[in-house]
Amino acid sequence: MDEKQKYVKKSTYSAYVLLLKNHILPYFGNYEKITEKDVQEFVLKKLDCGLSEKTIKDILVVINMILKYGAKNKFIEFEKIEVKFPSKINDKSLEVLSINNQKKLMKYLKDNLNFKNLGIYICLCTGIRIGELCALTWADIDMKNAIIKIRKTLQRVYIIENETKYTKIIIDSPKTQNSLRDIPIAQDLYKILKLVIYKTNINNYILTNTTAPTEPRTFRNYFKKIIDEVDIPQIKFHGLRHSFATRCIEGKCDYKTVSVILGHSNISTTLNLYVHPNLEQKKRCINQMSKMLK
Repeated sequence: MDEKQKYVKKSTYSAYVLLLKNHILPYFGNYEKITEKDVQEFVLKKLDCGLSEKTIKDILVVINMILKYGAKNKFIEFEKIEVKFPSKINDKSLEVLSINNQKKLMKYLKDNLNFKNLGIYICLCTGIRIGELCALTWADIDMKNAIIKIRKTLQRVYIIENETKYTKIIIDSPKTQNSLRDIPIAQDLYKILKLVIYKTNINNYILTNTTAPTEPRTFRNYFKKIIDEVDIPQIKFHGLRHSFATRCIEGKCDYKTVSVILGHSNISTTLNLYVHPNLEQKKRCINQMSKMLK
């Protein structure tokens, strides 16, 4: 961990430490050697305990890093570990607002405009993540060129130093280079920003209009109350990002552009999440293929 701390961001280091303290050391702490069979048993036990597949895969990344570090320093011989996850039918669908509910929410936000509601409106028009929204200041709004600059993200991380444990809010650059991006401001959003931006200080955070930010957990709770007020089905805050992307795809935007706006590191992420041909598109494809054979 001392070695890793030199090269990774604080939030990444904090995540590694948590996985190490909570999962890896309690299970493997007394092992002198870890085999693929050991790790496979570990995975199955963690799944039985209700741990998500994503979290377990994060743990496996750290285990492999530890083994590679050990081999590099000649403590052990490195053996690549590959594990299997039980087959499952993935029927999880994305949480997306219907067009009618999205219009209803956007109307409510405009009719009851304050800085927090403006933040929700910005997410619906840009698809930015909640950490990026919480870190957004008025300095990031370029009205002259009509763009929003995404350069940082805010999160509360769990810190373990020696035997001391505490949480801390950090504002840092996004994890990947692709997350640094400029997003054009839609006309409706531009009109709203024009009404309020003259009342602001460029150093203030948009959600509070003060020099103190709000954090994602607090803002998620606020968003939940707004959804109740609007009287539409509950949706997680990240569903606003899914809704934005879905509207872009429905509007026939090209996939690469949507991927860049969302800050995805790879266009395949966008395709896998949002591009699902409907029955009519499938029929058209089959008919085109049939015509080619005539």
